Amino acid sequence: MTVVGPFGLHVRDQSLEADVQLGLAAVEAGLLEATKSDVPFITEAAQHLVRAGGKRFRPLLVMLASQFGDPDAPGVVPSAVVVELTHLATLYHDDVMDEADVRRGVPSANTRWGNSVAVLTGDFLFARASHILADIGPEAVRIQAEAFERLVTGQILETAGPRDGRDPVDHYLDVLSGKTGSLVAVSGRFGAMMSGADERTVDVLTQYGERLGIAFQLADDVLDIASDSHESGKTPGTDLREGIPTLPVLRLRALAAADGKPDDLELVELLDGDLSDDDALEEVLRRLRVHPALEQARQDTVRYAQAARATLAPLPEGYAKAALEELCDAVVHRAG
Repeated sequence: MTVVGPFGLHVRDQSLEADVQLGLAAVEAGLLEATKSDVPFITEAAQHLVRAGGKRFRPLLVMLASQFGDPDAPGVVPSAVVVELTHLATLYHDDVMDEADVRRGVPSANTRWGNSVAVLTGDFLFARASHILADIGPEAVRIQAEAFERLVTGQILETAGPRDGRDPVDHYLDVLSGKTGSLVAVSGRFGAMMSGADERTVDVLTQYGERLGIAFQLADDVLDIASDSHESGKTPGTDLREGIPTLPVLRLRALAAADGKPDDLELVELLDGDLSDDDALEEVLRRLRVHPALEQARQDTVRYAQAARATLAPLPEGYAKAALEELCDAVVHRAG
């Protein structure tokens, strides 16, 4: 049993391991090539997060999904580069919106070069992804465009907040379906589709990716509170400080509204206060780490990961399916 990639997936077959490793290496080379520019400064900015590393979660899913067809088909690696470029582009934009200081253990692009450069670099990556898509074909362009629309819609819904009378947790899960689930779903879809898998398999892996993507983001929500910066690649409590309504916070607010416990109401008041002070943020983190709301969020992560695993039932048994099931376990493990 071998660990493959920064995400830590355990692969039980040497042939599958070799295919995945070769595929991810080709994706890495493709990312560096796609982020080159005739302008050295643009190359430096565009490769900033590529060289910082990352889990390469989406390309890994493309590689595994391609095992249900021909993993050496010409569209597999380029499509994996596209989904990772798109993901990286959103990170540049997210860090500007969130005023983040650290990303993947390095200074964020907006901290290093300012907001304008960070936004424009994200746009540059979107453009490069579109260029690659044009060579893959019009169907791939359409699929990516639909996913990108969902991604942006999710971001807008998060910014706007839930409408009156809407359960904030339900609203948030809809946000995640667009912001994160859409692109992970495309990863499963591209891997299967580009490899020539049958339509039923493509549909299964698309649904699997959607559910796994939501579980993946829920795990990140937990990590923002429960981890240190070495584990998560960003400063703990970043989402709390920026007022982003992650699931543990939403669960806390629901408990406080339902039960009215003084300690919960006090913690909500602290969350709504000024968290720019490091001591205030640390106090909130300390209390949240032992609060039942964090465990509820962990259980929500498990639920979505289990739903993703159940989606795989129609697929034929084998090492590729086992690896996809292991990916569900890896997501849950991240959440503790």
